[in-house]
Formats: sequence, C-alpha cells, structure tokens
Amino acid sequence: MTTIVKAAGAAEFLSLVPRLLGCSPTESLVVVPMSRGRTLGAMRVDLPPDDADVDAVASSIVGMVCRIPTAEAFVAVAYTLASARAGLPEAELMAALARSADACGLGVTDALTVAGDGWGSHRSPNLPPGGNDLAVLSARMPPPGDQTSGARLPEVDDTVVAAIPAAIASLEAALTLICGIPSLADPPERLEPAALEAACALDDLPALYEHALTWDVGDLDPLRGALLVWCLARPSLRDVAIVQWSSDRRGGDRALEAQRRWEDGEEYPSDLGCVMWGEGSRPDPDRLETALNLVRHIAAMAPEELRAGPLATAAWLAWALGRSTHAGTYASAALALERHHGLADIVRSFVASSHLPDWAFRR
Repeated sequence: MTTIVKAAGAAEFLSLVPRLLGCSPTESLVVVPMSRGRTLGAMRVDLPPDDADVDAVASSIVGMVCRIPTAEAFVAVAYTLASARAGLPEAELMAALARSADACGLGVTDALTVAGDGWGSHRSPNLPPGGNDLAVLSARMPPPGDQTSGARLPEVDDTVVAAIPAAIASLEAALTLICGIPSLADPPERLEPAALEAACALDDLPALYEHALTWDVGDLDPLRGALLVWCLARPSLRDVAIVQWSSDRRGGDRALEAQRRWEDGEEYPSDLGCVMWGEGSRPDPDRLETALNLVRHIAAMAPEELRAGPLATAAWLAWALGRSTHAGTYASAALALERHHGLADIVRSFVASSHLPDWAFRR
C-alpha cells in the first residue's frame, strides 16, 4: 500500500497510521517506511519487555526496513498505556532505533509515542509536560479494534455445523465406494447422490480449489464445507491448496503433480517449496484474502477433531498477508487441538522469530 503523506503535522500523521494498519494498535511499535515523502506501508511489532536489549530489538526492526529496496527513512510510533507524566515512554527504544538507522544509512523522519495520557514527538523541543492532549487524536476516528481484532472465527449457522460430521461420513463412504479409500467413520445407512458428486470433485483437485474461491461463504452447504474440511486436514492436499491460492490454477496443477512425484521418491521442485517459506513471486493479496476468508469459515464449521488443519491453513494465509498477530492466534489454536501439527508449528515459529515472507518487502 502506498499513500502520499500530506500530514500537516504529527497529529494528522498519527491519524494515518491506524488506516495503514487497519487497526488501532496497543502496546506496539509501528514503523512506517518512507520513500520520497510516501509511505511504503507499515510494520507493527509488540513493544519489547522492560528487560529487553533495546539495541538488539532496534537492530532487528531496522533490518526489516533495510529489506525494502526503496526505503530511505522511517517514522517510528510507540503505542502504550504507560503514563507520559514523567516524560514520553519508550525513549530508550527510540534512541536505539535512531542509532541503528544511522548505522544503516537510513533517516528517521520522526519518533512519536502515543501514551495512556498524552502524546508527542521525542524530537520536539517544546513538548508540554505530560505530552499533548489525546483529545486531538481521538477526534480523528481510527479503525475500531486493536491488532488482535478480526482473528476470531466467524459465526456459522448452527444447523450447518451440526450437519458437518454426517456430511464428512457420507463423503468418506463415497470415497470408499469410488476409490477404495478406507473410512474411520461408520458409513451412513443411505449414500446420498450429492456425496458421490462431492467425492468426484476430488478427481480434479485444482479445479475444486479454484472454484472454492467463488463460493458464497455465508451460504455454504454442509457437503461443500465437509469437502474442504476433509482436504485441509490432509497435509499433502492442504499444501496444494496453499501453493495454488498463492499463485493460480496452473500452480495448483504443478503442485499436485509434484506431490504425486514426491510420494514416488522424486525431489520436490524448489520453486514450489519456497512458496511455503514466503519466497518467490508476490501473491495477489486479494486472492489470498479471499482464500483466508473461505478457510476461516471452514475452520468455524469443522468438527473439533478436524479443525487443526483449516486453522493452520488460515495461520499460513494470514502470515502471507503480513498479519503475524492473527497468524499466531490461528497457529496456537491449531496446536491446542493437535499438539504436533507441523504447519501450525512452523507458522508459530515464524511469528515468534518475527520472520515475514520475503514478498512483504517488495512492491
């Protein structure tokens, strides 16, 4: 996202930051990289604990800015509930950021703190005691909710949720009949034709995944929901979905064929494997957004014993979109259900180490 900064002052700039993030951050440091007076997006991290090595923290944060090829400078904004009565909080962190930026040849356009009872610039020589009045900022209507808002799974009709286990049983019975795939569930008394039709959709998995992006998530029938729950609970099928939703239908075809060859002992193509680590071509963010919305609804309707797969997929998609806080929430929820879930563990480690996809730093 690129926005021309026309802020008449710090207060107007601070009204821009929540719009860049899509939330009103709390206990956070936000860094807004700049190039020729334009913002290049915004990055949010949790404020470091009191006993943290602020120089190490600052070096890591400035290092992320350095990964943006056109970044020339940045604005740093700390958000905290701490009081500004004895001076603006996070002064040490701001000084460390300035030192690290100077060492890397970056400018610091401004360093601001929005505290619990005042706000101001660490560079202002005329800052009043306790900072400026917060009322100046609150009048500018920031987006509702903090960085954790929006991670809660959507509400799904109770009748659909209740019907999913039976739909999965019907689907597995159909797969047993058609493909000989064994089912752990008791087969239904009567096999519905719709279940056979749903099972046949797996004959062309990339077509299913592509078509799923057009589904009305507010009106998903149980069999469609069951079909994606079943797929996302299986790592090999889930990974095909991730590669395809990060690229296109052709990418899904390649990923499916690569998966088949890998299971026969061949090497998995490096360019497809790199996608999972956030490397390669930058995905279409609207496509990822659509996929994330779909998968969040699938996770909400999935039975608890099969929910970890959709949750882990949502975690990866959120991470790929740069929403590490949401990604961590989904990954932790998946691991609470399945302690050793591979993808969820990987995404949680990404979040814990502040690792972002490479394409987050490229326009």
